[in-house]
Amino acid sequence: MIIFENVSKSFESYGKTVEAVKNVNLQMEEGKIHGIIGFSGAGKSTLVRMINLLERPTEGKVILGDTEITLLSEKSLREERKKIGMIFQQFNLFSSRNVYENVAYPLKHSKMKKKEIQDKVNYLLELVDLQDKSHAYPSQLSGGQKQRVAIARALAYDPKILLSDESTSALDPQTTKSILKLLKQLNEKLGITIVVITHEMQVVKEICENVVVMENGEVVEQGDVFNVFANPVKQITKDFVDSTSNLSKIHELIEEKVSITKLKEGECILKFTYLERNASEALVSQISRKFNLDVNIIFGNIELIGEHPIGGLVSIVSGEAKNITEAIEYLRNKNVGVEVILDARVS
Repeated sequence: MIIFENVSKSFESYGKTVEAVKNVNLQMEEGKIHGIIGFSGAGKSTLVRMINLLERPTEGKVILGDTEITLLSEKSLREERKKIGMIFQQFNLFSSRNVYENVAYPLKHSKMKKKEIQDKVNYLLELVDLQDKSHAYPSQLSGGQKQRVAIARALAYDPKILLSDESTSALDPQTTKSILKLLKQLNEKLGITIVVITHEMQVVKEICENVVVMENGEVVEQGDVFNVFANPVKQITKDFVDSTSNLSKIHELIEEKVSITKLKEGECILKFTYLERNASEALVSQISRKFNLDVNIIFGNIELIGEHPIGGLVSIVSGEAKNITEAIEYLRNKNVGVEVILDARVS
């Protein structure tokens, strides 16, 4: 368990005090993948660097398991940091060392014998699927391969926690997907707790089980990823969720007066959003039959978070005004979010 209790961090900059992190209280469960999302300057990197005390809190406690690391001596802290691996956006590999040497570097001053180090490095390279690149140098590797080397190196001391600071931001979408898949596999195989810092909600959606949303140094929203996606409360969270969905595009289409949004009398445009983990009911068919409505789906966005469908539909609905109103109420009772985007109903 990673616990923050009333944690704040301030910096002095040009004679002014900058509050990078403000009174954060947070718990991250062991063995899960946690996402921390926010725009640049939100405080997410500072918060995560306090997990291994690369940044020391101005106030508050940081607790890892049963250990309050903010009370440790420098010697004890060095030992505790061995339990925490970290990977970065720019990989931070030694250009003059080959892949094997980069991965072996953290073990240089360990008590392991040469054969033990060799076996360990080979195991780690196999773990990240780079066993055939041990003699290659960073300049000979792709961005994704460099990040795999960095991940293998971060695992050298068998850490309990892996911190990922924007580690896919410099990668193309396909490579990003492969690195995220690797992180998920490592979490499942090793039981390692992973904390992912990102400004991309798609990354959170892809692999995280829980998400923390930060703004101006504060945690403004947190929870299970599905619930945060289905029911975002703060505007910043809604903006992040919208960035991974085309459902909000309807507002642009209306503003641009696209022909499909020009309603006839008695029609309205509705946005349906699934708020529960079970989206298996044929709700469109149900309201069409039950309330004698025509439902023309303009577009939709249904995908999986974990094993659960999430998303919604934007539709033009036509029929008697009373029936449309009753259909909206029916859907809401089924815990489906319904927003009337444009209305030409006649009462």
